[in-house]
Amino acid sequence: MASALATRIAAEHAAATAAESLSGDVVSRERRRAAIQMLAAEGLPTSRDENWKYVNLRPLEKVKFAPPASGQQALAGLTVADLPAPIEGYARYVFVDGVFAPGLSAGATKAGIAVRSLRDARGTARTAGAAGSVAAAGVAGTSGGVVSARGAGDSALPGSGGNVTTLGQPAASRDARFALLNDAFAVDGAEIRVSAGTDCPTCVELVFVAQVESQTGASYPRVELHVEPNARVGLIERHVSIGGGANFVNASVRVDIARGATVHHYRVQETGAKAVWFDTLSAVLGQDATYRLHGVNVGALSGRSTINVQLAGRGADAAISVASLGDKQQIQDAFVLVEHVAPNAKSEQTFRGICAGRARVGFNGMVVVRKDAKGTDSQQSLRGLLAGPEAEIDVRPQLEIYTDDVRCAHGATAGKLDDNMLFYLLSRGLDAATAQRLLKWAFLEDVVARIEVPELRRQIERSLAGQMKEADALRELL
Repeated sequence: MASALATRIAAEHAAATAAESLSGDVVSRERRRAAIQMLAAEGLPTSRDENWKYVNLRPLEKVKFAPPASGQQALAGLTVADLPAPIEGYARYVFVDGVFAPGLSAGATKAGIAVRSLRDARGTARTAGAAGSVAAAGVAGTSGGVVSARGAGDSALPGSGGNVTTLGQPAASRDARFALLNDAFAVDGAEIRVSAGTDCPTCVELVFVAQVESQTGASYPRVELHVEPNARVGLIERHVSIGGGANFVNASVRVDIARGATVHHYRVQETGAKAVWFDTLSAVLGQDATYRLHGVNVGALSGRSTINVQLAGRGADAAISVASLGDKQQIQDAFVLVEHVAPNAKSEQTFRGICAGRARVGFNGMVVVRKDAKGTDSQQSLRGLLAGPEAEIDVRPQLEIYTDDVRCAHGATAGKLDDNMLFYLLSRGLDAATAQRLLKWAFLEDVVARIEVPELRRQIERSLAGQMKEADALRELL
């Protein structure tokens, strides 16, 4: 299957290139060619790859990998009412099948924040030779200073301590091969640049809408977030589907956080019941940088998230919290690699998953401590809850340590509801159904309670309750 897919991907890429539908302003033509060549040599992951054995890859045999010929066709009939409710204080930028939709976007960026469509920003930069307004096309915005746009392929940013981060080259290259697919086919995306010293904890909301059927075309959400020293920013990233059709979504997110900066990144995956949703996130942290990543996965028939966070600067701090729900035939899988490169850095991974029906939920959390990363402090807490006799939970913590003077710990459990806690609630007069609902809710709250945006947290709680078919019973708690 791998060679046949690679051949088909190359053929579709050649056809799309000949039709001039893959702009060199979004991803350089050299980079697109390199991605196709690497995919031809390596192929996409298969179930034989250790970190992909729980993922359902069979739907890829039927999808069309090239994006729709015209992004405007996907906007037909789509209105703001079809989207999740906006979050107060956040400027919203909507992308439909990977293409920026200014008519569905709203709000104004705050001082020091530049948000642009990659296609529009880089096209303007190439023709004008310099950055102009920092507002995204069609959306009002202001700036506390001009942030220069870079041409495609010029994606190196200076990190702290002399570290230079090159976007699109995560350390776990074999597990990040779907990012190559995004490089090859992406037609647009969001570029976010945060100026040094900017303080904007409620800033930007990105909504990626998948509407095209997978046999017609694919959706390639793309985000590039660059945060300069001593800034603070909040980003909400949502993935949804419109209609009940099958979508193929392959997202790529790249995050660079410079010295002393802080990012709170909220990611919500609520694609349709027939969707195939894969994403690859690569983040690099400079000295004393802080990254808080909160992920919630409830949608898609087959979902896979590949996350690579590199603590490249001394004193960097990363905390990754993920909640996943699976029901019926769903598969939700995540692979998280946290790489400690510099000394005195800290990382934490927290996972909570509930699995019902014949679904399968997996989380593979890996921590690698390099030889120069003395003083590392790393913690993992991975827990899965089985809510059906045919459900499957797979949690796997991994540690690789190549130095001494570290403090690393991990814990992993998978099983049914705690019988002792259930007995306690029953002994207090609660009926069995209510007691089970409360225990499930408390299990997920280990992750959900960390979401610091109240309205977003309420929306996520409603979505989780709906996925557990308990929205009405839990309404008073929400």
